[in-house]
Amino acid sequence: MSKAFTKEEPGEDELPDELEEEQKPQGSPVITREGYERLQAEFDKLWKVERPKVTNEVMWAAAQGDRSENAEYIYGKRRLREIDRRVRWLKKRLESLEIVEPHPDQKGKVFFGAYVDVKDEDGKRSKYRIVGSDEIDLKRGWISIDAPLAKALLGKKKGDFALVSRPKGEIEVEIVSVRY
Repeated sequence: MSKAFTKEEPGEDELPDELEEEQKPQGSPVITREGYERLQAEFDKLWKVERPKVTNEVMWAAAQGDRSENAEYIYGKRRLREIDRRVRWLKKRLESLEIVEPHPDQKGKVFFGAYVDVKDEDGKRSKYRIVGSDEIDLKRGWISIDAPLAKALLGKKKGDFALVSRPKGEIEVEIVSVRY
């Protein structure tokens, strides 16, 4: 077979280098220890479990003959590209992240990693955690340190008020509690 139609996949210990422009990591390069461990676990699972499994499936499907009409082969190659893309992104992101641990001097004040309870002008209470951009989870109330609310709360303590700029206009919130 012509070399033009074959493409060797990276070996088990080699990572593909190219990082597509739209996949470059975004946001602040800070993360909690738990967030970093979650990303590392995803990287490890993709690289050590998923990729070898899909590679074997593709090799098996390729051995079945005509690749142009072989759905298992076509799907497997597509899944392999998706895994490689995510692995490259995770590798690059993990290299650029800085784990931020709470410091004892921060106690009682809002900083990275804090759990903050706030009350708005209407008396509605909300709970948030200030995390890195890779850890955002709105269902859990985890907001990015880059979010307007987080920026307004940073450095404040229980009983302080913060003015938050939003698209609908500004709103004032009171900090009810801060914990780590």
